[in-house]
Amino acid sequence: MDTVTKPHERLADLLSGEMDAVNALIRERMASRHAPRIPEVTAHLVEAGGKRLRPMLTLASARLCGYEGPYHVHLAATVEFIHTATLLHDDVVDESEKRRGRPTANLLWDNKSSVLVGDYLFARSFQLMTESGNIRVLRILSDAAATIAEGEVLQLTAAQDLKTTEEIYLQVVRGKTAALFSAATEVGGVIAGRPEDEIKALFDYGDALGISFQIVDDLLDYWGGDATGKNIGDDFRERKLTLPLIKAFARATDEERAFWKRTIEKGDQRDGDLEHALELLNRHGALDETRKEALAWADRAKSAMSSLPQSTLRDLLIELADYVVARVN
Repeated sequence: MDTVTKPHERLADLLSGEMDAVNALIRERMASRHAPRIPEVTAHLVEAGGKRLRPMLTLASARLCGYEGPYHVHLAATVEFIHTATLLHDDVVDESEKRRGRPTANLLWDNKSSVLVGDYLFARSFQLMTESGNIRVLRILSDAAATIAEGEVLQLTAAQDLKTTEEIYLQVVRGKTAALFSAATEVGGVIAGRPEDEIKALFDYGDALGISFQIVDDLLDYWGGDATGKNIGDDFRERKLTLPLIKAFARATDEERAFWKRTIEKGDQRDGDLEHALELLNRHGALDETRKEALAWADRAKSAMSSLPQSTLRDLLIELADYVVARVN
Protein backbone atom coordinates (compact mmCIF):
# COMPACT_ATOMS: atom_id res chain seq x y z
CA MET A 1 0.00 0.00 0.00
CA ASP A 2 1.21 3.52 -0.88
CA THR A 3 2.25 5.28 2.32
CA VAL A 4 2.49 8.63 0.51
CA THR A 5 -1.04 9.96 0.90
CA LYS A 6 -0.98 13.70 0.19
CA PRO A 7 -1.43 14.61 -3.50
CA HIS A 8 1.61 16.93 -3.61
CA GLU A 9 3.73 14.13 -2.10
CA ARG A 10 2.44 11.62 -4.68
CA LEU A 11 3.10 14.19 -7.36
CA ALA A 12 6.66 14.63 -6.05
CA ASP A 13 7.05 10.83 -6.07
CA LEU A 14 5.82 10.57 -9.65
CA LEU A 15 8.06 13.41 -10.85
CA SER A 16 11.06 12.62 -8.63
CA GLY A 17 13.54 12.05 -11.48
CA GLU A 18 12.63 15.31 -13.20
CA MET A 19 12.57 17.20 -9.89
CA ASP A 20 16.09 15.93 -9.18
CA ALA A 21 17.12 17.45 -12.51
CA VAL A 22 15.37 20.73 -11.60
CA ASN A 23 17.09 20.84 -8.19
CA ALA A 24 20.48 20.13 -9.79
CA LEU A 25 19.89 22.94 -12.30
CA ILE A 26 18.82 25.33 -9.50
CA ARG A 27 22.00 24.54 -7.53
CA GLU A 28 24.12 25.00 -10.64
CA ARG A 29 22.53 28.33 -11.63
CA MET A 30 22.41 29.87 -8.16
CA ALA A 31 26.20 29.61 -7.99
CA SER A 32 28.26 32.77 -8.34
CA ARG A 33 32.00 32.91 -8.91
CA HIS A 34 32.33 36.49 -7.73
CA ALA A 35 29.73 36.86 -4.95
CA PRO A 36 29.62 33.89 -2.54
CA ARG A 37 26.81 35.54 -0.58
CA ILE A 38 24.43 34.79 -3.48
CA PRO A 39 24.50 30.97 -3.08
CA GLU A 40 24.55 31.35 0.74
CA VAL A 41 21.35 33.41 0.82
CA THR A 42 19.66 31.41 -1.96
CA ALA A 43 20.52 28.05 -0.39
CA HIS A 44 19.03 29.17 2.93
CA LEU A 45 15.65 29.61 1.24
CA VAL A 46 15.80 27.01 -1.56
CA GLU A 47 16.89 24.25 0.82
CA ALA A 48 14.43 25.16 3.58
CA GLY A 49 12.17 22.33 2.40
CA GLY A 50 9.31 24.11 0.64
CA LYS A 51 6.90 21.90 -1.29
CA ARG A 52 8.26 23.01 -4.70
CA LEU A 53 4.63 23.11 -5.81
CA ARG A 54 5.10 25.62 -8.64
CA PRO A 55 7.93 23.83 -10.49
CA MET A 56 6.07 20.54 -10.03
CA LEU A 57 3.05 22.10 -11.75
CA THR A 58 5.22 22.90 -14.77
CA LEU A 59 6.68 19.38 -14.91
CA ALA A 60 3.25 17.80 -14.41
CA SER A 61 1.60 19.95 -17.09
CA ALA A 62 4.36 19.23 -19.61
CA ARG A 63 4.21 15.48 -18.93
CA LEU A 64 0.40 15.53 -19.00
CA CYS A 65 0.68 17.04 -22.49
CA GLY A 66 3.12 14.35 -23.65
CA TYR A 67 6.24 16.55 -23.69
CA GLU A 68 9.47 14.55 -23.48
CA GLY A 69 11.96 17.31 -22.74
CA PRO A 70 14.39 18.69 -22.03
CA TYR A 71 13.19 22.27 -21.57
CA HIS A 72 10.40 21.62 -19.05
CA VAL A 73 13.23 21.24 -16.51
CA HIS A 74 14.57 24.72 -17.39
CA LEU A 75 11.06 26.20 -17.17
CA ALA A 76 10.37 24.53 -13.81
CA ALA A 77 13.66 25.95 -12.46
CA THR A 78 12.70 29.36 -13.89
CA VAL A 79 9.40 29.26 -12.02
CA GLU A 80 11.15 28.35 -8.75
CA PHE A 81 13.72 31.14 -9.19
CA ILE A 82 10.96 33.71 -9.77
CA HIS A 83 9.13 32.41 -6.69
CA THR A 84 12.28 32.48 -4.52
CA ALA A 85 13.12 36.02 -5.68
CA THR A 86 9.64 37.24 -4.71
CA LEU A 87 9.94 35.58 -1.27
CA LEU A 88 13.24 37.36 -0.60
CA HIS A 89 11.68 40.69 -1.57
CA ASP A 90 8.43 39.99 0.32
CA ASP A 91 10.24 39.31 3.58
CA VAL A 92 11.98 42.69 3.33
CA VAL A 93 8.74 44.53 2.49
CA ASP A 94 6.83 42.75 5.28
CA GLU A 95 9.74 42.96 7.73
CA SER A 96 9.22 39.23 8.33
CA GLU A 97 11.37 37.27 10.74
CA LYS A 98 10.19 33.75 9.90
CA ARG A 99 9.74 31.85 6.63
CA ARG A 100 9.00 28.10 6.39
CA GLY A 101 9.61 27.90 10.14
CA ARG A 102 13.15 29.33 9.89
CA PRO A 103 14.62 32.83 10.34
CA THR A 104 14.30 34.87 7.14
CA ALA A 105 17.31 35.76 5.00
CA ASN A 106 16.89 39.47 5.80
CA LEU A 107 17.12 38.61 9.51
CA LEU A 108 20.21 36.39 9.11
CA TRP A 109 22.00 38.69 6.66
CA ASP A 110 20.35 42.05 6.00
CA ASN A 111 17.74 43.74 3.79
CA LYS A 112 20.30 44.80 1.19
CA SER A 113 21.47 41.21 0.67
CA SER A 114 17.88 39.93 0.37
CA VAL A 115 16.90 42.57 -2.20
CA LEU A 116 20.05 42.20 -4.31
CA VAL A 117 20.06 38.38 -4.25
CA GLY A 118 16.36 38.50 -5.20
CA ASP A 119 17.33 40.71 -8.16
CA TYR A 120 20.04 38.21 -9.12
CA LEU A 121 17.52 35.34 -9.07
CA PHE A 122 15.11 37.30 -11.27
CA ALA A 123 17.95 37.86 -13.75
CA ARG A 124 18.86 34.16 -13.59
CA SER A 125 15.23 33.20 -14.26
CA PHE A 126 15.24 35.27 -17.46
CA GLN A 127 18.49 33.65 -18.59
CA LEU A 128 16.97 30.22 -17.98
CA MET A 129 13.70 30.86 -19.78
CA THR A 130 15.47 32.00 -22.96
CA GLU A 131 17.14 28.59 -23.26
CA SER A 132 13.89 27.00 -24.40
CA GLY A 133 14.05 29.20 -27.52
CA ASN A 134 10.24 29.50 -27.38
CA ILE A 135 9.13 33.13 -27.64
CA ARG A 136 5.60 32.41 -26.36
CA VAL A 137 6.99 30.75 -23.24
CA LEU A 138 9.21 33.80 -22.75
CA ARG A 139 6.23 36.10 -23.02
CA ILE A 140 4.11 34.08 -20.55
CA LEU A 141 6.83 33.95 -17.88
CA SER A 142 8.01 37.55 -18.33
CA ASP A 143 4.37 38.74 -18.21
CA ALA A 144 3.94 36.74 -14.99
CA ALA A 145 7.04 38.40 -13.45
CA ALA A 146 5.62 41.85 -14.30
CA THR A 147 2.16 40.91 -12.96
CA ILE A 148 3.68 39.67 -9.69
CA ALA A 149 5.54 42.96 -9.18
CA GLU A 150 2.39 44.91 -10.04
CA GLY A 151 0.35 42.83 -7.56
CA GLU A 152 2.87 43.51 -4.80
CA VAL A 153 2.75 47.27 -5.41
CA LEU A 154 -1.06 47.20 -5.53
CA GLN A 155 -1.07 45.32 -2.21
CA LEU A 156 1.18 48.01 -0.74
CA THR A 157 -1.40 50.71 -1.49
CA ALA A 158 -4.51 48.57 -0.79
CA ALA A 159 -3.33 46.71 2.32
CA GLN A 160 -4.28 49.28 4.95
CA ASP A 161 -7.05 51.04 3.01
CA LEU A 162 -10.44 49.99 4.35
CA LYS A 163 -12.02 51.11 1.07
CA THR A 164 -10.34 48.11 -0.60
CA THR A 165 -13.02 45.95 -2.24
CA GLU A 166 -13.15 42.20 -2.82
CA GLU A 167 -12.49 42.96 -6.49
CA ILE A 168 -9.22 44.75 -5.68
CA TYR A 169 -8.29 41.93 -3.27
CA LEU A 170 -8.78 39.43 -6.11
CA GLN A 171 -6.59 41.56 -8.36
CA VAL A 172 -3.84 41.53 -5.70
CA VAL A 173 -4.13 37.74 -5.31
CA ARG A 174 -4.07 37.20 -9.08
CA GLY A 175 -0.89 39.26 -9.15
CA LYS A 176 1.08 38.05 -6.18
CA THR A 177 0.11 34.36 -6.25
CA ALA A 178 -2.07 33.12 -9.11
CA ALA A 179 0.02 34.67 -11.92
CA LEU A 180 2.91 32.30 -11.24
CA PHE A 181 0.63 29.26 -10.76
CA SER A 182 -1.12 29.90 -14.09
CA ALA A 183 2.17 30.62 -15.91
CA ALA A 184 3.64 27.42 -14.44
CA THR A 185 0.82 25.27 -15.82
CA GLU A 186 0.32 27.16 -19.09
CA VAL A 187 3.96 26.87 -20.24
CA GLY A 188 3.73 23.07 -19.86
CA GLY A 189 1.06 23.00 -22.57
CA VAL A 190 2.83 25.56 -24.75
CA ILE A 191 6.22 23.80 -24.72
CA ALA A 192 4.41 20.57 -25.66
CA GLY A 193 2.69 22.31 -28.61
CA ARG A 194 -0.81 21.37 -27.46
CA PRO A 195 -4.07 22.79 -28.94
CA GLU A 196 -5.25 26.19 -27.66
CA ASP A 197 -8.23 24.79 -25.73
CA GLU A 198 -5.90 22.55 -23.69
CA ILE A 199 -3.46 25.40 -23.04
CA LYS A 200 -6.40 27.56 -21.89
CA ALA A 201 -7.61 24.77 -19.58
CA LEU A 202 -4.13 24.52 -18.03
CA PHE A 203 -4.03 28.30 -17.54
CA ASP A 204 -7.52 28.30 -15.96
CA TYR A 205 -6.52 25.45 -13.63
CA GLY A 206 -3.38 27.28 -12.44
CA ASP A 207 -5.22 30.58 -12.04
CA ALA A 208 -8.05 29.09 -9.94
CA LEU A 209 -5.66 26.89 -7.93
CA GLY A 210 -3.47 29.91 -7.13
CA ILE A 211 -6.43 32.04 -6.03
CA SER A 212 -7.77 29.22 -3.85
CA PHE A 213 -4.28 28.66 -2.38
CA GLN A 214 -3.89 32.34 -1.39
CA ILE A 215 -7.41 32.67 0.04
CA VAL A 216 -6.71 29.60 2.20
CA ASP A 217 -3.39 31.12 3.36
CA ASP A 218 -5.17 34.33 4.32
CA LEU A 219 -7.83 32.33 6.16
CA LEU A 220 -5.26 30.22 8.02
CA ASP A 221 -3.77 33.42 9.39
CA TYR A 222 -6.89 33.67 11.57
CA TRP A 223 -7.67 29.97 11.93
CA GLY A 224 -4.27 28.48 12.68
CA GLY A 225 -0.74 29.22 11.60
CA ASP A 226 0.97 25.81 11.59
CA ALA A 227 0.34 25.12 7.91
CA THR A 228 1.84 28.44 6.84
CA GLY A 229 4.74 28.74 9.26
CA LYS A 230 3.18 32.00 10.49
CA ASN A 231 1.69 32.95 13.84
CA ILE A 232 -2.07 33.46 14.19
CA GLY A 233 -2.87 37.10 13.54
CA ASP A 234 0.32 38.03 11.66
CA ASP A 235 -1.76 39.68 8.93
CA PHE A 236 -3.73 41.61 11.54
CA ARG A 237 -0.54 42.80 13.25
CA GLU A 238 0.92 43.77 9.85
CA ARG A 239 -2.39 45.56 9.07
CA LYS A 240 -3.00 43.54 5.91
CA LEU A 241 -6.50 43.83 4.57
CA THR A 242 -7.23 40.28 3.44
CA LEU A 243 -10.57 38.74 2.39
CA PRO A 244 -11.88 37.81 5.88
CA LEU A 245 -11.34 41.37 7.09
CA ILE A 246 -12.82 42.97 3.95
CA LYS A 247 -15.97 40.86 4.47
CA ALA A 248 -16.19 41.73 8.17
CA PHE A 249 -15.72 45.46 7.50
CA ALA A 250 -18.45 45.45 4.84
CA ARG A 251 -20.94 44.18 7.47
CA ALA A 252 -19.60 46.19 10.41
CA THR A 253 -21.58 48.55 12.65
CA ASP A 254 -20.30 52.12 13.15
CA GLU A 255 -18.63 51.06 16.40
CA GLU A 256 -16.93 48.08 14.70
CA ARG A 257 -15.80 50.28 11.80
CA ALA A 258 -14.15 52.62 14.30
CA PHE A 259 -12.29 49.59 15.73
CA TRP A 260 -11.05 48.54 12.26
CA LYS A 261 -10.01 52.11 11.42
CA ARG A 262 -8.01 52.39 14.65
CA THR A 263 -6.28 49.02 14.33
CA ILE A 264 -5.79 48.73 10.56
CA GLU A 265 -5.73 52.24 9.09
CA LYS A 266 -4.05 54.02 12.02
CA GLY A 267 -2.07 51.04 13.29
CA ASP A 268 -3.04 51.76 16.90
CA GLN A 269 -3.17 48.18 18.22
CA ARG A 270 -3.58 47.34 21.88
CA ASP A 271 -3.76 44.25 24.10
CA GLY A 272 -6.87 42.21 23.33
CA ASP A 273 -7.37 43.72 19.86
CA LEU A 274 -6.55 40.50 18.02
CA GLU A 275 -9.07 38.58 20.15
CA HIS A 276 -11.71 41.24 19.45
CA ALA A 277 -10.90 41.11 15.70
CA LEU A 278 -11.36 37.32 15.73
CA GLU A 279 -14.67 37.71 17.55
CA LEU A 280 -15.90 40.20 14.91
CA LEU A 281 -14.76 37.95 12.04
CA ASN A 282 -16.76 35.09 13.56
CA ARG A 283 -19.77 37.27 14.44
CA HIS A 284 -20.22 38.28 10.80
CA GLY A 285 -19.44 34.83 9.36
CA ALA A 286 -16.46 36.30 7.50
CA LEU A 287 -14.25 33.23 8.02
CA ASP A 288 -16.94 30.78 6.83
CA GLU A 289 -17.70 32.96 3.80
CA THR A 290 -14.01 33.14 2.94
CA ARG A 291 -13.74 29.35 3.21
CA LYS A 292 -16.68 28.97 0.79
CA GLU A 293 -14.92 31.20 -1.73
CA ALA A 294 -11.72 29.12 -1.45
CA LEU A 295 -13.79 25.97 -2.10
CA ALA A 296 -15.51 27.59 -5.10
CA TRP A 297 -12.14 28.48 -6.68
CA ALA A 298 -10.89 24.93 -6.02
CA ASP A 299 -14.00 23.64 -7.85
CA ARG A 300 -13.16 25.89 -10.81
CA ALA A 301 -9.64 24.46 -10.90
CA LYS A 302 -11.00 20.90 -10.87
CA SER A 303 -13.51 21.72 -13.60
CA ALA A 304 -10.76 23.16 -15.86
CA MET A 305 -8.55 20.11 -15.33
CA SER A 306 -11.48 17.74 -15.96
CA SER A 307 -11.68 19.02 -19.56
CA LEU A 308 -8.24 17.50 -20.30
CA PRO A 309 -7.72 13.87 -21.38
CA GLN A 310 -8.01 11.37 -18.53
CA SER A 311 -4.72 10.21 -16.96
CA THR A 312 -3.20 9.48 -13.56
CA LEU A 313 -1.47 12.87 -13.59
CA ARG A 314 -4.69 14.71 -14.43
CA ASP A 315 -6.51 12.99 -11.55
CA LEU A 316 -3.65 13.84 -9.20
CA LEU A 317 -3.85 17.53 -10.17
CA ILE A 318 -7.61 17.44 -9.52
CA GLU A 319 -6.89 15.93 -6.08
CA LEU A 320 -4.33 18.67 -5.47
CA ALA A 321 -7.08 21.30 -5.75
CA ASP A 322 -9.02 19.45 -3.03
CA TYR A 323 -5.90 19.21 -0.85
CA VAL A 324 -5.24 22.97 -1.06
CA VAL A 325 -8.63 23.69 0.55
CA ALA A 326 -8.58 20.66 2.85
CA ARG A 327 -6.20 22.69 5.03
CA VAL A 328 -9.22 24.69 6.25
CA ASN A 329 -11.71 21.83 6.68
